[in-house]
Amino acid sequence: MADTDWPGCGKSLKGVILDMCGVLYDSGEGGGVAIPGSIEAVKKLKASDLQLRFCTNETQLNREAFVDKLKRLGFDISVSEVFSPAPAAVAVLKERGFRPHLLVYDGLLPEFDSVDKTNPNCVVIGDAAEKFTYQNLNEAFRVLIGLEKPVLFSLGGGRYYKEGDGLALDVGAYMKALEYACDLKAEVVGKPSPTFFQSVLNDMGLQPHEALMIGDDLVNDVGGAQNCGMKGVQVRTGKYRPSDERHSTVTADGTVDDLAQAVDMILKQRH
Repeated sequence: MADTDWPGCGKSLKGVILDMCGVLYDSGEGGGVAIPGSIEAVKKLKASDLQLRFCTNETQLNREAFVDKLKRLGFDISVSEVFSPAPAAVAVLKERGFRPHLLVYDGLLPEFDSVDKTNPNCVVIGDAAEKFTYQNLNEAFRVLIGLEKPVLFSLGGGRYYKEGDGLALDVGAYMKALEYACDLKAEVVGKPSPTFFQSVLNDMGLQPHEALMIGDDLVNDVGGAQNCGMKGVQVRTGKYRPSDERHSTVTADGTVDDLAQAVDMILKQRH
């Protein structure tokens, strides 16, 4: 069942931001599988008068390959609608003159082709999956510890996500290891960074109170959106855990069974 009071904002709503993994699909072998009802829910949103954007911390594929994967699953999505950490990180690196040592998944490397990587003066980590070996983590540690002012960028801060065969450690766990070893605080590019959420709002031309975030991650999706002034709704799919509904610091504005139910409730408020 869903909480019935949260869509009170439905009539004044102008835009919806959707998380992707755990909301649209569950990742896994062969590109993953669409969550029942999610393909149709996206179609309904696109047929409405609401603006729609997709906000993901996906860092195993570049955006083009990621969108192609979702299209194969049946989703109507274009690259311009998707906001992910890597392009945002590239902009930050160029603006601030950083040359990164990259600890990222091979599929993400093309995103950084335009960035100078000689003589690194920072480290960028993403969800490197099986590339998070001791050797690779230690190499990143040595780069950081050898810098006078070590700078670590993390493409998202998630603790874990859901694969087809169960939960999997996310980049945040490895970010914390490097923070501890180097006695520093990483700069998170991606959810829950306020700057990341604000870039999505800017693209839609909306104020925070005019937009709603729907995600499966209570802290990074819902809490991150709420910290920006948006409402945040959690779905009981993906990485959702029953304990989320008793979290000590983050309380979702609403909790629904899945994206299909959330969209139906939003659109019902608008008629």
